[in-house]
Parts: sequence; structure tokens; C-alpha cells
Amino acid sequence: MVVVCVFPVLWVIGASLSPGESLFSSTLIPKNATFDHYIWLFTNPNSQYVTWYGNTLKIALINAVLSVLITTGTAYIFSRYQFVGRKYGLMAFLGLQMFPSMMTMVSLYLLLNLLDLLDSHWGLILFYAGAQIPFNTWLVKGYFDTIPRSLDEAARMDGASHLTVFFQIILPLAKPIIAVVFLFNFMMPMTDFLLPQIVLTSPENQTLAVGLFNFINDQFGKRFTLFAAGSVLVALPITVVFLSMQRYFISGLTAGASKG
Repeated sequence: MVVVCVFPVLWVIGASLSPGESLFSSTLIPKNATFDHYIWLFTNPNSQYVTWYGNTLKIALINAVLSVLITTGTAYIFSRYQFVGRKYGLMAFLGLQMFPSMMTMVSLYLLLNLLDLLDSHWGLILFYAGAQIPFNTWLVKGYFDTIPRSLDEAARMDGASHLTVFFQIILPLAKPIIAVVFLFNFMMPMTDFLLPQIVLTSPENQTLAVGLFNFINDQFGKRFTLFAAGSVLVALPITVVFLSMQRYFISGLTAGASKG
């Protein structure tokens, strides 16, 4: 299984260092390794790679932060408060996870067109953040349920408000699950192709996945080695975020899945 998972990654890295433009002449360990493809991505005037990279990072960061704010607040309400419709709201979130996002593509396009958000990064961000609310709410709620309610009660007896309890007590104790939600929602825009292809039409607004597709489609010809070099660089921000938050992930996922 390790070989099956690692071999494609090593092949892409080898292809990105191989001279020429074809994958057929590439090998796992290039004989004449070169960094020309990486240099071309950042220096060639015909390349919009830096623009695509900036667009993707902006969308990924805003989406991750926005998703954390929305889902932690929503999960806190469902975890700590009793109100009319609470049970049915959770069931509705659970039911929404049964339908793939591809089913909403046509309606999403019409809605964004109605709101004049087509070819806009904000239209893409709002869909990403909204579509992940059901899954993230269940995940974060499961973690919040493991935090003793006695902490909330003690804080309120000392005069703390609901916002004080949420921001100064619950969120600091929930760093593991916050890190998990942040990573999941940061990764999605970095690798998603279908939705940006539908929503973003201007080359200067496109994300990395859509821009890289042009390398092997029609705009740049069949430049597979450039595509490989660009793909390798996509993994760098995800790797940095993962390594910086690694100590939180295992405890966050296991605790979040322990209660529903």
C-alpha cells in the first residue's frame, strides 16, 4: 500500500525535473535533472502561475478562517443549548451529507448569476464555507460534547457572558478540532477543479487546479512536465499547514468522532 501511494508522487516529482515536455520520456529518477520547469513557472511572461497561486491561497485561507468561525459557533449552539428544532436541525445536517455537491452545480450557477457573483472569488468562498457546515458542525459538536459543562457553569457563576465562555474557555480547549477543520477547509480550494472551472471564467481569476489544466489542454499545448512541476508546488502550503498543526490532528479527529 505504501508503494501504491508513494509511487505516483515520486513519479510526478521525477517528471517535474525531467527535460522536455512529454511524460513518456520521463523516468522516476531523471538522468538529466533540471529545475527549468520551476523557473519557467515564475519567470516566463506567458505564465500566470504566480497569479493562480495567489488566488488559490487567498481563497483557501479565507475559506478556512470563515469555516472555523461559522462551524464553531453553530456547533457550540447545538452542543450547549436546548431549543425548539434542535434535534431536527441536526438530522437535517446529517441528511444533507448524503447528497454529493455535484448535484447542486446547476442551481449554484443560477444562484451566483442572480447574485452577480459569477467569476468572483467570493462566490466560490461562500459555496465552500456553506457546503461544509453540515459535516463540520457534526464533527465540532462531537468534540464540544467532550468538554465538561461544569466549566461553562463555573464561568457564568463568576459573571462571564456567553461570548466570554465561548471565546475564552471553549475555543482554547478546542484547538485540536479547530486545527482539523482549518486543514480540511484549506485543502479543498487547493485541489478542487470542477467548481472553479464552472464559476471562474477569467484567466486572471482562476485557481491553480484550473490553470494547471490549461497546461495540458489547449492554451499551452501538451506541456506535461510543466504541469508536474506546478502540481508539486501545490502541495507545499498544505504540507506547511499540516506540519505546523500536526500535534492537534489525531486527538481532534478521535475526540470529535466519539460523540454525535
